Amino acid sequence: MIAIKTKKLTKKFKDKIVVNEIDLIIKRGEIFALLGTNGAGKTTTIKMLSGLILPTSGSIKILGMDMKKDVYKIKSILNVSPQETAIAPNLTIKENLEFMAGVYQIKDKEKKISELIKQFKLDEVLNRRTKTLSGGWQRKVSVAISLINNPKILFLDEPTLGLDVIARKELWKIINSLKSKITIILTTHYMEEAENLSDRIGIMANGSLVDIGTSEELIKKTKAKNFEDAFVSIATGGELQ
Repeated sequence: MIAIKTKKLTKKFKDKIVVNEIDLIIKRGEIFALLGTNGAGKTTTIKMLSGLILPTSGSIKILGMDMKKDVYKIKSILNVSPQETAIAPNLTIKENLEFMAGVYQIKDKEKKISELIKQFKLDEVLNRRTKTLSGGWQRKVSVAISLINNPKILFLDEPTLGLDVIARKELWKIINSLKSKITIILTTHYMEEAENLSDRIGIMANGSLVDIGTSEELIKKTKAKNFEDAFVSIATGGELQ
């Protein structure tokens, strides 16, 4: 089943085309990485796919629903873990979870909170204020909060940015455990992360979706030694080969 489908998705800011007629299909239950250099248009694309901004033209369908007609229904079945850690610094971890459960009006919120505490192994920091935690813990809590409403589609924007190797690997394990259960759209500047976590990868450049495939397919297509070289070749049109 198709989770996300776009047709000629376009966004202009005044006279500047930031996203140019993107046709994209993301399958239900897959982890899809959307990559690109700064200014490639991926952040604007993610904002449109998550309903934060509307396209100038083109269409977006989320699980068969039209973004323009059903935006409120769509927003209820997705969530976003932004690059900036989205947690209240002066609240404890438990208070953050309880607050967001209230925002989403989760019926059996205690059960859901307990599930997330167990899944993310938050017991040891549960009663600590989030501002006192390391970056790794804060990112884990941010991702945990994004799952509070049982989203069918989850957007992870640079989920391991700034984390050390161990914290990054721990978060990878959690993300991998979500595979097939929900659809995940991942943005990252870490090529190793995209290669290890994603089922498929889309690469953007100058507002266009220039290539898509598995990491193996993209390496083979570009005849590169590794995925990082393949990405550079595709993103630059082969200029840096």
